[in-house]
Amino acid sequence: MDPLTEHHINLTRRHFLQRGTTAGLGAAALASLLNSPTIQAASRAEKNGPGYRPGEAGPVHFAPKAKRVIYLFQSGAPSQVDTFDYKPTLEKLDGQNLPDSIRGGQRLTGMTSRQKSFPAAKSFNKFTQCGQSGQWISDMLPHHQKIADEMCIIRSMYTEAINHDPAITFFQTGHQQPGRPSLGAWASYGLGSTNANLPAFVVLLDKNSDNQAQPTYSRLWGSGFLPSNHQGVKLRGVGDPVLYLKDPTGAGLQERREMLDVLAELNQQRFEQVGDPEIATRIAQYEMAYRMQISVPELTDFSDEPESTFKLYGEDARTPGTHAANCLLARRLAERDVRFIQLYHRGWDHHSNLPGRHPKLAKEVDQGSSALVQDLRSRGMLDDTLVVWGGEFGRTVYRQGGNATNYGRDHHPRCFSIWMAGGGIKGGTSYGETDDWSYNIVDKPTKGVHIHDLNATILHLLGIDHKRLTYRFQGRHYRLTDVHGKIVKGVLA
Repeated sequence: MDPLTEHHINLTRRHFLQRGTTAGLGAAALASLLNSPTIQAASRAEKNGPGYRPGEAGPVHFAPKAKRVIYLFQSGAPSQVDTFDYKPTLEKLDGQNLPDSIRGGQRLTGMTSRQKSFPAAKSFNKFTQCGQSGQWISDMLPHHQKIADEMCIIRSMYTEAINHDPAITFFQTGHQQPGRPSLGAWASYGLGSTNANLPAFVVLLDKNSDNQAQPTYSRLWGSGFLPSNHQGVKLRGVGDPVLYLKDPTGAGLQERREMLDVLAELNQQRFEQVGDPEIATRIAQYEMAYRMQISVPELTDFSDEPESTFKLYGEDARTPGTHAANCLLARRLAERDVRFIQLYHRGWDHHSNLPGRHPKLAKEVDQGSSALVQDLRSRGMLDDTLVVWGGEFGRTVYRQGGNATNYGRDHHPRCFSIWMAGGGIKGGTSYGETDDWSYNIVDKPTKGVHIHDLNATILHLLGIDHKRLTYRFQGRHYRLTDVHGKIVKGVLA
């Protein structure tokens, strides 16, 4: 509906009296009352306001364990069998056909549904017990082995989605169909940010080395039906991190400031006329763009980092856009109190030559991911920073094509592994268990960890009740977890 028409339809007696000439005192009194932070927050939640202004943090439902989230998404789905779900029983089961009793009639993708047999493939690499906790971690991830005591490995994740696009969309938005707000957008809308010079939600895309990598779409970090100022702001890894950081007209900051002030006045007048919340969003985004012209160049300049930083993160950290460089940038964003930082590393979708391709991807992310956790810990920031690492589903224990040494693994949504660290997480632990084939979840009391459960737990650690963070759209209240989700208490410190 046209915003002006909608405004006229929704015009209420209160709006009329507030604008009327005889209601000046009443309007003034109402304005004074609305200055209360509690009433402001309630009003925003009730009326679907544009959220919090830059630098304005919103109230929480209870004391948070984490102030911010760094989400390291491994797009394409790493194999749990070869990373975090150690199965010594596969030494004996290797090459045996997956029993029908284990498969249980699960639907398969078109890539393996016509296979005549489903021979199990043990992990192509060894596992080592690591840290004081004795967590089993693949030798393919030697740097992860150094943070075993910080990690909680969840081995009983599951999803309904069996193909990449709906599966990734499900993880990021709580729904398999596009159009819903992303997790980072919900965090931005619900919590705001204490940094007025950077967005509350920042996205970093790692350089891709696998020529068969699935693409990523901007809607994965979009705001959906939330006001658009809550969508993720992507920082580029090549060239200027944000386009037009320097005014293409050559105007100075003072001239730009004066122009934006006048533009804000015009937009405000229009907003008062039609009440379209996107006008308020536009005002906020113009202001944020101006402030980013000052803050982003300093943020992305690593020249102030000591050599010890590059020794920790590896030489790749000197190359913009690599996973190591983005992990370092994520730490710098976290230091500046950015609320939600999302990294995407593509290329884990290995339907062929998995033993040759998985180690290459693992090497690209291993040191940077581990260094991030170690760096946060050494700076005293890990306690209030939640780090999440994982993909959209797992891989099958059985071989897809090939032979005993050269094979792929198909998509497997029934069980897979992710890990979490910091921000209220019980480190040095594992949660959930799979069967001897790493094919089904066997911890019956919890029945595994669904995506809605994971998202509910992330919001819980940020001090948000996932059932109460809602947005009214098209006649109903929506939330990230829809009508589902439970807190995974077993992973909490």
